Amino acid sequence: MNIVAAIDFSDAASSVLAEAERFARALSAHVYLVHVAEPDPTFVGYEAGPPVVRDDMADTYRHEHRRLQEKAAKLRAAGIEATALLVQGPTVRTILDEARRLEAGLVVAGSHGHGAVYSLLVGSVSEGLIRHAPCPVLVVPARKGEDG
Repeated sequence: MNIVAAIDFSDAASSVLAEAERFARALSAHVYLVHVAEPDPTFVGYEAGPPVVRDDMADTYRHEHRRLQEKAAKLRAAGIEATALLVQGPTVRTILDEARRLEAGLVVAGSHGHGAVYSLLVGSVSEGLIRHAPCPVLVVPARKGEDG
């Protein structure tokens, strides 16, 4: 079985990792840590700007990839098969695409608990996953004071 754990480095990330590890142990599953990076500006129809902007984005992607790799290494050190994937695109669609591609049996994602007005205006990643995922989705609440 494969588990997709959506990691965004928010307050919920530590809880998401803990739950993914718990389910991976119980199910002898492989965990794919998926972090969705912001799309490249040229991908969404905007110019990337001067080279300094592109360099800054590249640094951000390298930093996020390194953090994700560290989290996967911790899982592997704990005896869990884990792979880190940094992908670009719209968050919900990209996570769903990866879940389908990896034939995930479970998606684990965090909830930020922004409230009804925020969800109405901006939308909710966890809600989008629940509505459209090809498999069960475990939504883990953020616990204040955690770091991703």
